[in-house]
Amino acid sequence: MRQKPPFTINDHRFGIVISGEADINFNLQDRHLTSGTLVYIGPGTIIHPKRLSPDFRIFGMALFTNFPIPFAQGQMPSAFNGQVRDFQLPVSEEDIATVKNIMDIIWQIVHASDDYHRPTVTALVIALMHHYDHLFHQQADQLASRRSREQTIFDRFLQLVTQHCAEHHQIGYYAEHMCLTERYLSTVIRQTSGTTAKDWIDRALITRIKIELHHTDKPAAQIAEEMHFANPSFFSKYFRRITGMTPGEYREK
Repeated sequence: MRQKPPFTINDHRFGIVISGEADINFNLQDRHLTSGTLVYIGPGTIIHPKRLSPDFRIFGMALFTNFPIPFAQGQMPSAFNGQVRDFQLPVSEEDIATVKNIMDIIWQIVHASDDYHRPTVTALVIALMHHYDHLFHQQADQLASRRSREQTIFDRFLQLVTQHCAEHHQIGYYAEHMCLTERYLSTVIRQTSGTTAKDWIDRALITRIKIELHHTDKPAAQIAEEMHFANPSFFSKYFRRITGMTPGEYREK
C-alpha cells in the first residue's frame, strides 16, 4: 500500500499468508487471500492491493535480479518459466511447514556470516522452487479436470495479455498465438467474462501506462514509444478516451 498501487515487480517472490486476509488484484484478476495461502509472484506481475486486514501478515522471500537463477538452460521448473505470472494456492499445514522450514534455514545461513556458503543457499532455493512447482501442478491438474475449455482459453488469453499488451494492442495477435480465429476468441472471452477481449487488452495497457506515469519520470512521448503507439498524440487521445484525463493530468493528480 505504501508504494501507491498499482505497481509492478521484477523479481521472483515466494510467500505464505500467516494471518489475516486481503483482497489483491494480480495481473487483472481479483484474488482473496486468507491464512494458509501459498503465494508466488513472478517478474512483470501487476499488483493492486485493494484491502488488507489489520492483522494481515506474509512470511516470504524474494529472489532479486542480481541472484543467479539456479537452474541450467531448459531445467527451470515450468511454474517459473514465464508462462505463469503468479499463483495463489490454499495448502495444508504440512506444506506450509515445509516451505517455512526451508526459508528459515536460508535466513539462518545468510545471516550467520557475511561470507556464507552460497552453494548451500542455492541448493535450498532450488528445493524451495521445486516444492512450489510441485504444489502448483498438483492443484492445477485438479483444477483442469473441473475447468471448461472456455475458462481455460480465457485464463490463457489473460496471461498473454498481461505479458504482451505493451507490444500488441489488437486481438488478432492473441488469436493467432492461441491458434484460434478472432471471432471465436472474442465470443469465448465475452461469454466467459462478460467483457470483450478488447476491453481486457485496454485494461491491461492502461494499467501499465498508469504505472509508468505514476512511478517513473519518463516523458509521455517516451512512454508512448515504449508502449508501441504510432505517435504521442494518438497515445494521449487513447489514454484520455479511457480514463477521462490526459497523461499529464493523470500524472499531476
